[in-house]
Amino acid sequence: MMTNLFSVFDPSAIFNFSLNWLSTFLGLLMIPSIYWLMPSRYNIMWNSILLTLHKEFKTLLGPSGHNGSTFIFISLFSLILFNNFMGLFPYIFTSTSHLTLTLSLALPLWLCFMLYGWINHTQHMFAHLVPQGTPAILMPFMVCIETISNIIRPGTLAVRLTANMIAGHLLLTLLGNTGPSMSYMLVTFLLMAQIALLVLESAVAMIQSYVFAVLSTLYSSEVN
Repeated sequence: MMTNLFSVFDPSAIFNFSLNWLSTFLGLLMIPSIYWLMPSRYNIMWNSILLTLHKEFKTLLGPSGHNGSTFIFISLFSLILFNNFMGLFPYIFTSTSHLTLTLSLALPLWLCFMLYGWINHTQHMFAHLVPQGTPAILMPFMVCIETISNIIRPGTLAVRLTANMIAGHLLLTLLGNTGPSMSYMLVTFLLMAQIALLVLESAVAMIQSYVFAVLSTLYSSEVN
């Protein structure tokens, strides 16, 4: 039963090569087409979202945000948001439900932040290991705790996004599999529950992409 349940997340292979992962890059073809057309309400809405994110990320990054570094995190938000929404459509592979993709996004960013911080701001990074006002007897323990919390950051970023995507898709799959064995009235309530859950998953898709981008921005601001 568990194998059949989780099989919805398995990429199908053709000639020993999984074409499902190509859905990750469809945004490179579809999103820029918005700017080739006449201005529309969708174009205006998307631009206002990006402008709001740019202002917020610039505030979080501080002085370094004026060098265009906010566009990295805006692109990250757009990529994750597009893939989260693509996974809500039938028969489309959800790449963000796999640690292969989420770790590939979180781990290189975290490594770059750590290398930049320890090479260029060594004293600041050492000072960050001991919060201000910590008693001297607790300083060794705080160094261990802060070191562990820094090390697990890419894992928490990746697992948070993957777990939220998997949980919603599993609920939708479970509700869909129980439909044929129910009566007509129960199927009506089941359909309403699936619609409500789909709306909830749409909100989760937006929130998780925003959380991933904001936490990445905060991790970047700590090393400056």
